[in-house]
Amino acid sequence: MKEDIETSTFALLAGDGGFDPLEDGVRQRVRIFIKAILEEELQAALGRGRYERSAGGARGHRNGHRERQIIGTFGAETVKVPRARLVDDRGETSEWRSRALRRYQRLTRKAEALIAAVYLAGTNTRRVKRALFSLFDGAVSKDVVSRAWRKVKVDWEAWCARNLAGEAIVRLILDGTVVKARIDRKATAISVLVAIGVRRDGEKILLAIRNMGGESTAAWRAFLGDLDARGLKAPDFVVVDGAPGLEAALAELWADVPIQRCTVHKHRNLLAHAPKSLHDELTEDYRDMVYAETRAAIEQRRKAFLRKWRLKCPAVADSLEEAGDRLFTFTRLDPSQWKSARTTNAIERLHEEFRRRIKTQAVLPDAETAPMLFWALLASGQIVMRKVDGWQTLSQPLDPEALDLAA
Repeated sequence: MKEDIETSTFALLAGDGGFDPLEDGVRQRVRIFIKAILEEELQAALGRGRYERSAGGARGHRNGHRERQIIGTFGAETVKVPRARLVDDRGETSEWRSRALRRYQRLTRKAEALIAAVYLAGTNTRRVKRALFSLFDGAVSKDVVSRAWRKVKVDWEAWCARNLAGEAIVRLILDGTVVKARIDRKATAISVLVAIGVRRDGEKILLAIRNMGGESTAAWRAFLGDLDARGLKAPDFVVVDGAPGLEAALAELWADVPIQRCTVHKHRNLLAHAPKSLHDELTEDYRDMVYAETRAAIEQRRKAFLRKWRLKCPAVADSLEEAGDRLFTFTRLDPSQWKSARTTNAIERLHEEFRRRIKTQAVLPDAETAPMLFWALLASGQIVMRKVDGWQTLSQPLDPEALDLAA
């Protein structure tokens, strides 16, 4: 009965730090193992074992030990690191440096990866510290968590500079999202631009994500120009949210690439032009048009939509006409692709996951953290993207004829 109480859920949740023979035995072995690795490394550098003499002359001499705390997935351990002075060919001496345990190293790479993974799972630095308190015996502070996370920046910068010439991208999805970051000690809304590419095999990949200071034509021009400079070839099809700055930038870079305006964004625009009492009716008519099963049915229902709403609410009809045939470019694709090609939902779903992740941090520490965190969520597998619908027909060419817009 006593044993059951000691191992109960309540004892575990309380973080009982009592003696555990298994844990204690493993930790003892870890200390011995680390010591053996360092001793072997030093013996190789000196060319002789402890208390041995070298036939070829001494390469150096031992100089005692110093204690170092190392934190790994095995917990926090204090180990004795051997010290030595090495003698080079010119007779000059220098302090021996271990390659296995680098200078100033406090965390193993596995521990850094664990801390980063817990941080990405949706906790802030203080909560990571509390979550891993028992594992690391309280040796991990919020500053240690921040330093471990900042080391991800090396991989992030390499990813941002990678060559894109080898990516066979047939479809490009572009959109922006707004997040709050701390700039000059104030919570400031910043726009993060996102580009997702669809490969010929249907796989979606994150091509780029940057904070460009807004969604102006200049911002999108610089964003797209970076993709072009890194070797990205013009895609066969581009899906956008309808922002005028983005469409203007695309016209400058890839004037001949067919563009699809997101039907979800246009639906929101139409609702903004109609009184609330007409929203349900407008939504029903719009969906009947956009989700029709054939191209001919879409053409017919578009004309009927315009005739009805030009009388009922002219602003709605004008907004639909403003999009022109770019709202229906998806009809030039094989019908199996229509669902995935009509909208920028691929990015919208990533935005939702990103917002869920940053709920614990109402304001990100700086503007650079937002795109890096977004990328890390994908790189670590916290967010997974599936293949697009109709990927089997992505190799088929687009129909050269646009939708008939004649009223």
